[in-house]
Amino acid sequence: MKKENRKMAQQRRAQERKKEAVRKRISSVLAVLIPLLALAALVAVLVIFTAPDSSGTSDTGTDTTSDTSGSNTSDTDSGSSASYSTDTSLVIEDGDTVNIDYVGSIDGVEFEGGNSNGAGADLTIGSGRFIDDFEEQLIGAHPGDTVEVNVTFPEDYGNEELNGKDAVFEVVINGIYK
Repeated sequence: MKKENRKMAQQRRAQERKKEAVRKRISSVLAVLIPLLALAALVAVLVIFTAPDSSGTSDTGTDTTSDTSGSNTSDTDSGSSASYSTDTSLVIEDGDTVNIDYVGSIDGVEFEGGNSNGAGADLTIGSGRFIDDFEEQLIGAHPGDTVEVNVTFPEDYGNEELNGKDAVFEVVINGIYK
């Protein structure tokens, strides 16, 4: 019986040594793989976030320009991934994506958030992203044109200073995406 117990004990120790050897191999492989994967992920993140966007700037691809004209200036519809054309023979049509700068005023006084501050805002004509009738008044304009856009903010716009007020936006057409 003692011989059998010794033999079983030897077999258990042999199995445990094999398991320990496998654990050590796995640990050594993971010690190399984990830093490599972390490095690869870091490189991927750097490549993604430092790649130039369509305007040639390095950012996350969104425009964070604040604006109360009823728009979202991070509008990245159809053509905005390519650069826009400043060819003055082009004419804005419904469905075109344009890049504009604007300054809004009420009774001749500029209001907060109604200015693109020269950052340029992408807008797809007909998308309804800007306040009612804003986009339609740009149709027929050319790159380089300055268009006076007259709008009325809705009564329930959500900003007491703007609710129901008539506003004028001086809009510069920077270009049309083609």
